[in-house]
Amino acid sequence: MRDVAIVTCTNPPEPDPDEPILLAALAEAGVSATLAAWNDPAVDWSRYGVAVVRSTWDYYLYRDSFLAWAARVSRATALLNPAPLLAWNTDKAYLGELAGKGLRVVPTVYVERGETRDLGALMDERGWSRVVVKPRVSAGSFETYAFDRAGLTGGELAARAADRPVMVQPYVRAVDDYGERSLVWIDGELTHAIRKSPRFAGGHEAVTEATIDPAERAFAEEVLAAVGEPLLYARVDTARGDDGQVMLMELEIVEPSLFLKQSARACQRLVAAIAARAKAQGDVAKTP
Repeated sequence: MRDVAIVTCTNPPEPDPDEPILLAALAEAGVSATLAAWNDPAVDWSRYGVAVVRSTWDYYLYRDSFLAWAARVSRATALLNPAPLLAWNTDKAYLGELAGKGLRVVPTVYVERGETRDLGALMDERGWSRVVVKPRVSAGSFETYAFDRAGLTGGELAARAADRPVMVQPYVRAVDDYGERSLVWIDGELTHAIRKSPRFAGGHEAVTEATIDPAERAFAEEVLAAVGEPLLYARVDTARGDDGQVMLMELEIVEPSLFLKQSARACQRLVAAIAARAKAQGDVAKTP
């Protein structure tokens, strides 16, 4: 079995709580795994049988370079999740594609870079009293802000779209009480769920354990089926609309927190899946 790379970045913006848990579990399973930064030019990716993308939490600042790295590494080893899916999922325009497939997605208005649309007028057209504005390419709470219609003074949207394309969504009120639910998918199975509180620029994420509601399970499986590609891991972030129906907030298949601390079974399943793929790659490499 060849070594496994757990892919991070050179200067992570915050510690990854999954990382020590995963590395320890891999070591216990007899899998040799090391951290390797995607933007460290000294890394020889061909020495690894598998490269598992995890805490590449600065990718949104260098998306073109990150995708070029993913394409290059895919020629040297098995990259998980695969490079084409990383390209698709790093631009939140994917939400529009999923909505076009008939999935219930939080309503989204896309605003291109340099557009000077008035946020108040947009909210009035849609009947939205509070909205969230965030970049189309982002991670965590980067440049994510909530605006109330009554508090607008003008220029809010143009200021945020000056340097990058952004998106506007209605504030989903259920996240304040029921919460946003993150359903974690490991190698073909939903393993556990987490309740998250809203997070905005400069804030911290608060999470608690949650049970997987049957309606949320069915919806998450529908979302993942729409991807149509095998995934090592994914996280389906859902919320309830004003009508109580489940809708998609985000589908995270690049570098989501998987909350392994909250589920030993998920960690074990992830380790087994990584080990199986590393072994398969090692067997391929030995084939004359």
